[in-house]
Amino acid sequence: MTGTTGIGTDFKDYGMNTKNVGVIGLGAMGLGIARSLLRSGFNVHACDVRTSVTEAFAQEGGVACESPASMAAACDVIITVVVNAEQTETVLFGENGAIGALRPGSLVIGCATVAPTFAVELGERLAAQHLLYLDAPISGGAAKAAAGQMTMMTSGPADSYAKAEAILNGMAGKVYRLGDVHGLGSKVKIINQLLAGVHIAASAEAMALGLREGVDADALYEVITNSAGNSWMFENRVPHILKADYTPLSAVDIFVKDLGLVLDTARSSKFPLPLSATAHQMFMQASSAGFGREDDSAVIKIFPGIELPKAKPEQA
Repeated sequence: MTGTTGIGTDFKDYGMNTKNVGVIGLGAMGLGIARSLLRSGFNVHACDVRTSVTEAFAQEGGVACESPASMAAACDVIITVVVNAEQTETVLFGENGAIGALRPGSLVIGCATVAPTFAVELGERLAAQHLLYLDAPISGGAAKAAAGQMTMMTSGPADSYAKAEAILNGMAGKVYRLGDVHGLGSKVKIINQLLAGVHIAASAEAMALGLREGVDADALYEVITNSAGNSWMFENRVPHILKADYTPLSAVDIFVKDLGLVLDTARSSKFPLPLSATAHQMFMQASSAGFGREDDSAVIKIFPGIELPKAKPEQA
């Protein structure tokens, strides 16, 4: 764990048991986090709009909760693993939201990719109610979340880290402490998303050109992944294209949102991001064409005049 020294607050430890941890959102990342915390010995409470998912998690040893409020009544630390700021607002402050049921001194760990300004404002709102907050977006994908090896980009006061340390170690392989003020974690995350989105768009463009020029798609993938042009996103996403499997692990619309946050942040300081803007338009075009809920590799479908690989029949 890398670290910077945080500043203290006047919060007190109310003698709560941080073994009781709640996870709101059991999607691809949230379910992996919840399972990792179970393996680490925590009493994990889970809440999701899909009751079938929480009930299945309960069969694994977790506790299914009907609402964020009922979870908060039982937990001293809750982790929000939802899509965006709007969903974060809903699960915390909406009807049956968690905040009204949390005891003073409880900790909220926010893992959604949000605007840095939202993270700062959320920290202030929680502090006004004597609650701790850790700005803690995540990266690494479902596989690393399931293995407890994802990366976390975190920022917040020292008291938040003190309460969160064992939990962070149980759910992540790398936890970066980026400073003692909220918003720094979110700034680093959107810069990561800038690169991720541009790399996916560039990977799709490269494969589209190869297909247009009649290059064998599997051979092209093999060559690029063993050459200087490779990237983590090329190596990870192009197999989805080769298998014609656009089941969303991370959807096109996620990058419509995330690259939008990147551009909004840069626009506030009049900073030019030409590659990000182009990639954002590519994902917007894919979403407008009806591919928004497909895997983000479906951005390749915007290119005209190419024949995409078809699903290969399963071998007996």
